[in-house]
Amino acid sequence: MHGGVHTDPAALTELTDVASHEPTEVGPDGAVAGYRADRTLRLGVELKRQLRRRRTQLLLGFVAVLPFVLVLAFELGQSSPNRRSGGFVDLATASAPNFVVLALFVSGTFLLPMIVALFFGDTIASESSWSSLKYLLAIPVPRHRVLRQKAIVSGILSVAALVLLPLVSLLVGLIWYGAGDAISPTGDAVPFGKSLVAIGLSTVYVIAQLAWVAGLALLLSVSTDAPLGAVGGAVLVAILSQILDQITALAGLRNYLPTHYSFSWIDLISTDIDWTNIASGLFSAAVYGTVFLVLAGRRFATKDVTS
Repeated sequence: MHGGVHTDPAALTELTDVASHEPTEVGPDGAVAGYRADRTLRLGVELKRQLRRRRTQLLLGFVAVLPFVLVLAFELGQSSPNRRSGGFVDLATASAPNFVVLALFVSGTFLLPMIVALFFGDTIASESSWSSLKYLLAIPVPRHRVLRQKAIVSGILSVAALVLLPLVSLLVGLIWYGAGDAISPTGDAVPFGKSLVAIGLSTVYVIAQLAWVAGLALLLSVSTDAPLGAVGGAVLVAILSQILDQITALAGLRNYLPTHYSFSWIDLISTDIDWTNIASGLFSAAVYGTVFLVLAGRRFATKDVTS
Protein backbone atom coordinates (compact mmCIF):
# COMPACT_ATOMS: atom_id res chain seq x y z
CA MET A 1 0.00 0.00 0.00
CA HIS A 2 1.62 3.25 -1.16
CA GLY A 3 0.24 6.71 -1.70
CA GLY A 4 -3.24 5.86 -0.44
CA VAL A 5 -4.22 3.76 -3.48
CA HIS A 6 -3.88 0.02 -3.12
CA THR A 7 -4.17 -2.55 -5.85
CA ASP A 8 -4.39 -6.23 -5.12
CA PRO A 9 -1.30 -8.10 -6.46
CA ALA A 10 -3.51 -11.18 -6.84
CA ALA A 11 -5.98 -9.17 -8.89
CA LEU A 12 -3.27 -7.90 -11.22
CA THR A 13 -1.89 -11.41 -11.63
CA GLU A 14 -5.27 -12.80 -12.58
CA LEU A 15 -5.86 -9.94 -15.01
CA THR A 16 -2.51 -10.63 -16.65
CA ASP A 17 -3.30 -14.33 -16.90
CA VAL A 18 -6.56 -13.59 -18.68
CA ALA A 19 -4.97 -11.02 -20.96
CA SER A 20 -2.26 -13.46 -22.06
CA HIS A 21 -4.83 -15.87 -23.48
CA GLU A 22 -5.73 -13.93 -26.63
CA PRO A 23 -8.10 -11.48 -24.94
CA THR A 24 -9.59 -10.45 -28.29
CA GLU A 25 -11.35 -13.81 -28.55
CA VAL A 26 -14.82 -13.73 -27.12
CA GLY A 27 -16.80 -16.86 -26.39
CA PRO A 28 -20.50 -17.41 -27.18
CA ASP A 29 -21.41 -16.30 -23.66
CA GLY A 30 -19.62 -12.97 -24.12
CA ALA A 31 -16.71 -13.88 -21.79
CA VAL A 32 -13.08 -13.39 -22.76
CA ALA A 33 -11.46 -16.61 -23.93
CA GLY A 34 -9.43 -18.19 -21.15
CA TYR A 35 -11.31 -16.43 -18.36
CA ARG A 36 -12.37 -18.63 -15.46
CA ALA A 37 -14.08 -17.11 -12.44
CA ASP A 38 -12.81 -19.88 -10.18
CA ARG A 39 -9.22 -18.83 -10.89
CA THR A 40 -9.72 -15.28 -9.64
CA LEU A 41 -8.86 -14.12 -6.11
CA ARG A 42 -7.47 -17.49 -5.05
CA LEU A 43 -7.46 -18.27 -1.34
CA GLY A 44 -3.73 -18.88 -1.12
CA VAL A 45 -2.89 -15.53 -2.70
CA GLU A 46 -5.38 -13.62 -0.56
CA LEU A 47 -4.20 -15.36 2.63
CA LYS A 48 -0.55 -14.53 1.91
CA ARG A 49 -1.53 -10.96 1.18
CA GLN A 50 -3.36 -10.61 4.48
CA LEU A 51 -0.51 -12.24 6.40
CA ARG A 52 1.87 -9.65 4.99
CA ARG A 53 -0.22 -6.80 6.37
CA ARG A 54 1.20 -5.10 9.45
CA ARG A 55 -2.09 -5.18 11.38
CA THR A 56 -2.26 -8.99 11.04
CA GLN A 57 1.32 -9.44 12.21
CA LEU A 58 0.90 -7.06 15.14
CA LEU A 59 -2.36 -8.66 16.24
CA LEU A 60 -1.01 -12.22 16.14
CA GLY A 61 2.13 -11.01 17.90
CA PHE A 62 0.09 -9.38 20.67
CA VAL A 63 -1.96 -12.55 21.17
CA ALA A 64 1.27 -14.56 21.51
CA VAL A 65 2.75 -12.07 24.01
CA LEU A 66 -0.37 -11.72 26.19
CA PRO A 67 0.24 -14.91 28.26
CA PHE A 68 3.73 -13.66 29.13
CA VAL A 69 2.23 -10.34 30.25
CA LEU A 70 -0.17 -12.23 32.52
CA VAL A 71 2.66 -14.28 34.01
CA LEU A 72 4.64 -11.09 34.64
CA ALA A 73 1.63 -9.59 36.41
CA PHE A 74 1.41 -12.59 38.74
CA GLU A 75 5.17 -12.64 39.33
CA LEU A 76 5.15 -8.97 40.30
CA GLY A 77 2.07 -9.45 42.46
CA GLN A 78 1.18 -12.07 45.01
CA SER A 79 -0.21 -15.49 44.15
CA SER A 80 -0.82 -18.74 45.98
CA PRO A 81 -0.25 -21.77 43.71
CA ASN A 82 -1.73 -24.13 46.30
CA ARG A 83 -5.00 -22.28 46.61
CA ARG A 84 -7.98 -24.60 46.01
CA SER A 85 -10.81 -22.09 46.02
CA GLY A 86 -11.66 -18.63 44.78
CA GLY A 87 -12.33 -17.02 41.41
CA PHE A 88 -10.52 -17.59 38.12
CA VAL A 89 -7.90 -14.95 38.94
CA ASP A 90 -7.21 -16.49 42.35
CA LEU A 91 -6.86 -19.96 40.82
CA ALA A 92 -4.84 -18.92 37.76
CA THR A 93 -1.46 -20.02 39.16
CA ALA A 94 -2.71 -23.38 40.47
CA SER A 95 -1.85 -25.18 37.22
CA ALA A 96 -1.33 -24.72 33.49
CA PRO A 97 -5.00 -25.49 32.69
CA ASN A 98 -6.13 -22.87 35.17
CA PHE A 99 -3.80 -20.35 33.56
CA VAL A 100 -5.35 -21.07 30.15
CA VAL A 101 -8.83 -20.62 31.61
CA LEU A 102 -7.77 -17.24 33.00
CA ALA A 103 -6.34 -16.14 29.63
CA LEU A 104 -9.61 -16.99 27.88
CA PHE A 105 -11.66 -15.42 30.66
CA VAL A 106 -9.92 -12.03 30.80
CA SER A 107 -9.77 -11.70 27.01
CA GLY A 108 -13.34 -12.85 26.34
CA THR A 109 -15.00 -9.54 27.15
CA PHE A 110 -13.18 -7.29 24.70
CA LEU A 111 -10.07 -8.76 23.04
CA LEU A 112 -11.57 -11.85 21.41
CA PRO A 113 -14.60 -10.03 19.90
CA MET A 114 -12.22 -7.28 18.74
CA ILE A 115 -9.99 -9.81 16.95
CA VAL A 116 -12.89 -11.26 14.98
CA ALA A 117 -14.35 -7.81 14.30
CA LEU A 118 -11.01 -6.57 13.01
CA PHE A 119 -10.48 -9.38 10.51
CA PHE A 120 -14.06 -9.41 9.21
CA GLY A 121 -14.84 -5.70 9.49
CA ASP A 122 -11.69 -4.62 7.67
CA THR A 123 -11.87 -7.08 4.79
CA ILE A 124 -14.19 -5.35 2.28
CA ALA A 125 -14.19 -1.83 3.73
CA SER A 126 -10.41 -1.60 3.42
CA GLU A 127 -10.59 -2.39 -0.30
CA SER A 128 -13.14 0.40 -0.68
CA SER A 129 -11.01 2.85 1.30
CA TRP A 130 -8.01 2.02 -0.92
CA SER A 131 -10.17 2.53 -4.06
CA SER A 132 -9.21 -0.96 -5.24
CA LEU A 133 -12.54 -2.76 -4.88
CA LYS A 134 -13.87 -1.50 -8.21
CA TYR A 135 -10.73 -2.73 -9.98
CA LEU A 136 -11.06 -6.11 -8.30
CA LEU A 137 -14.62 -6.43 -9.56
CA ALA A 138 -13.57 -5.22 -13.03
CA ILE A 139 -11.17 -8.13 -13.59
CA PRO A 140 -13.91 -9.44 -13.24
CA VAL A 141 -14.18 -11.30 -9.96
CA PRO A 142 -17.85 -12.15 -9.24
CA ARG A 143 -19.15 -10.29 -6.25
CA HIS A 144 -20.23 -13.43 -4.43
CA ARG A 145 -16.70 -14.82 -4.89
CA VAL A 146 -15.06 -11.65 -3.54
CA LEU A 147 -17.23 -11.81 -0.43
CA ARG A 148 -16.79 -15.56 0.02
CA GLN A 149 -13.02 -15.64 -0.46
CA LYS A 150 -12.41 -12.70 1.84
CA ALA A 151 -14.78 -14.11 4.48
CA ILE A 152 -12.98 -17.48 4.38
CA VAL A 153 -9.57 -15.85 4.78
CA SER A 154 -10.89 -13.67 7.61
CA GLY A 155 -12.24 -16.82 9.26
CA ILE A 156 -8.91 -18.60 8.92
CA LEU A 157 -7.03 -15.70 10.50
CA SER A 158 -9.61 -15.34 13.29
CA VAL A 159 -9.43 -19.04 14.14
CA ALA A 160 -5.63 -18.91 14.06
CA ALA A 161 -5.60 -16.05 16.57
CA LEU A 162 -8.24 -17.64 18.80
CA VAL A 163 -6.35 -20.95 18.85
CA LEU A 164 -2.97 -19.29 19.32
CA LEU A 165 -4.00 -17.74 22.64
CA PRO A 166 -4.81 -20.98 24.54
CA LEU A 167 -1.88 -22.82 22.92
CA VAL A 168 0.70 -20.25 24.02
CA SER A 169 -1.03 -19.91 27.39
CA LEU A 170 -0.80 -23.68 27.90
CA LEU A 171 2.89 -23.72 27.03
CA VAL A 172 3.62 -20.77 29.31
CA GLY A 173 1.48 -22.30 32.06
CA LEU A 174 3.34 -25.62 31.86
CA ILE A 175 6.67 -23.85 32.23
CA TRP A 176 5.65 -21.66 35.15
CA TYR A 177 2.90 -23.57 36.96
CA GLY A 178 3.15 -27.22 35.96
CA ALA A 179 0.70 -29.86 34.69
CA GLY A 180 -1.72 -30.01 37.61
CA ASP A 181 -5.45 -30.48 37.83
CA ALA A 182 -7.82 -27.79 36.62
CA ILE A 183 -9.57 -26.38 39.69
CA SER A 184 -12.95 -24.75 39.13
CA PRO A 185 -14.33 -21.97 41.37
CA THR A 186 -16.81 -24.54 42.73
CA GLY A 187 -13.94 -26.69 43.95
CA ASP A 188 -14.12 -29.41 41.27
CA ALA A 189 -10.73 -30.87 40.32
CA VAL A 190 -10.48 -32.00 36.69
CA PRO A 191 -7.44 -34.23 35.91
CA PHE A 192 -4.84 -32.73 33.58
CA GLY A 193 -5.68 -35.01 30.63
CA LYS A 194 -9.41 -34.30 30.82
CA SER A 195 -8.74 -30.61 31.35
CA LEU A 196 -6.91 -30.49 28.02
CA VAL A 197 -10.00 -31.91 26.33
CA ALA A 198 -12.14 -29.35 28.16
CA ILE A 199 -9.85 -26.52 27.05
CA GLY A 200 -10.02 -27.75 23.46
CA LEU A 201 -13.83 -27.86 23.56
CA SER A 202 -13.88 -24.45 25.23
CA THR A 203 -11.78 -22.99 22.41
CA VAL A 204 -14.10 -24.50 19.80
CA TYR A 205 -17.08 -23.04 21.64
CA VAL A 206 -15.51 -19.57 21.81
CA ILE A 207 -14.79 -19.68 18.07
CA ALA A 208 -18.34 -20.79 17.24
CA GLN A 209 -19.96 -18.33 19.64
CA LEU A 210 -18.15 -15.40 18.04
CA ALA A 211 -19.74 -16.22 14.67
CA TRP A 212 -22.30 -13.49 15.34
CA VAL A 213 -19.48 -10.92 15.61
CA ALA A 214 -18.03 -12.17 12.31
CA GLY A 215 -21.39 -11.85 10.56
CA LEU A 216 -22.12 -8.40 11.95
CA ALA A 217 -18.63 -7.09 11.15
CA LEU A 218 -18.91 -8.42 7.59
CA LEU A 219 -22.29 -6.75 7.17
CA LEU A 220 -20.86 -3.44 8.36
CA SER A 221 -17.81 -3.93 6.15
CA VAL A 222 -19.90 -4.13 2.97
CA SER A 223 -22.04 -1.21 4.13
CA THR A 224 -19.28 1.37 4.62
CA ASP A 225 -16.01 2.52 3.08
CA ALA A 226 -14.50 3.15 6.53
CA PRO A 227 -12.78 0.06 8.00
CA LEU A 228 -12.60 1.67 11.44
CA GLY A 229 -16.34 2.24 11.38
CA ALA A 230 -17.05 -1.41 10.54
CA VAL A 231 -14.68 -2.77 13.17
CA GLY A 232 -15.70 -0.25 15.81
CA GLY A 233 -19.39 -0.78 15.13
CA ALA A 234 -19.17 -4.52 15.73
CA VAL A 235 -17.12 -4.05 18.91
CA LEU A 236 -19.53 -1.38 20.13
CA VAL A 237 -22.50 -3.71 19.68
CA ALA A 238 -20.65 -6.43 21.61
CA ILE A 239 -19.92 -4.04 24.47
CA LEU A 240 -23.50 -2.72 24.51
CA SER A 241 -24.85 -6.28 24.59
CA GLN A 242 -22.60 -7.11 27.54
CA ILE A 243 -23.78 -4.01 29.41
CA LEU A 244 -27.44 -4.84 28.82
CA ASP A 245 -26.78 -8.41 29.95
CA GLN A 246 -25.85 -7.06 33.39
CA ILE A 247 -29.24 -5.40 33.84
CA THR A 248 -31.24 -7.97 35.78
CA ALA A 249 -34.45 -6.00 35.27
CA LEU A 250 -34.49 -7.28 31.69
CA ALA A 251 -35.03 -10.78 33.10
CA GLY A 252 -35.62 -13.33 30.33
CA LEU A 253 -34.98 -10.79 27.57
CA ARG A 254 -31.27 -11.11 28.30
CA ASN A 255 -31.36 -14.63 26.87
CA TYR A 256 -31.79 -13.11 23.41
CA LEU A 257 -28.70 -10.93 23.63
CA PRO A 258 -25.86 -12.26 21.42
CA THR A 259 -23.34 -12.10 24.28
CA HIS A 260 -25.55 -13.72 26.95
CA TYR A 261 -23.90 -17.12 26.51
CA SER A 262 -20.37 -15.85 25.79
CA PHE A 263 -18.88 -17.49 28.86
CA SER A 264 -20.91 -20.70 28.88
CA TRP A 265 -17.69 -22.56 28.02
CA ILE A 266 -16.82 -22.25 31.71
CA ASP A 267 -19.32 -25.07 32.35
CA LEU A 268 -16.88 -27.38 30.58
CA ILE A 269 -14.34 -26.95 33.39
CA SER A 270 -16.28 -29.21 35.70
CA THR A 271 -16.58 -32.86 36.64
CA ASP A 272 -20.34 -32.72 35.94
CA ILE A 273 -20.94 -30.75 32.75
CA ASP A 274 -24.26 -29.00 32.14
CA TRP A 275 -24.69 -28.72 28.36
CA THR A 276 -27.85 -26.57 28.43
CA ASN A 277 -26.22 -23.13 28.23
CA ILE A 278 -23.58 -24.39 25.81
CA ALA A 279 -26.24 -25.64 23.39
CA SER A 280 -28.19 -22.39 23.75
CA GLY A 281 -25.06 -20.36 23.07
CA LEU A 282 -24.24 -22.30 19.92
CA PHE A 283 -27.80 -21.96 18.66
CA SER A 284 -27.90 -18.23 19.38
CA ALA A 285 -24.56 -17.62 17.60
CA ALA A 286 -25.65 -19.72 14.60
CA VAL A 287 -28.90 -17.77 14.20
CA TYR A 288 -27.33 -14.33 14.56
CA GLY A 289 -24.33 -15.27 12.41
CA THR A 290 -26.51 -16.68 9.62
CA VAL A 291 -28.84 -13.68 9.55
CA PHE A 292 -25.96 -11.18 9.45
CA LEU A 293 -24.15 -13.19 6.78
CA VAL A 294 -27.23 -13.37 4.55
CA LEU A 295 -27.80 -9.63 4.96
CA ALA A 296 -24.15 -8.99 4.10
CA GLY A 297 -24.45 -11.06 0.93
CA ARG A 298 -27.62 -9.26 -0.16
CA ARG A 299 -26.15 -5.85 0.61
CA PHE A 300 -22.92 -6.49 -1.29
CA ALA A 301 -24.76 -7.96 -4.28
CA THR A 302 -26.76 -4.75 -4.78
CA LYS A 303 -24.22 -2.18 -3.57
CA ASP A 304 -23.16 0.54 -5.97
CA VAL A 305 -19.36 0.19 -5.87
CA THR A 306 -17.70 3.48 -6.73
CA SER A 307 -14.35 3.06 -5.01
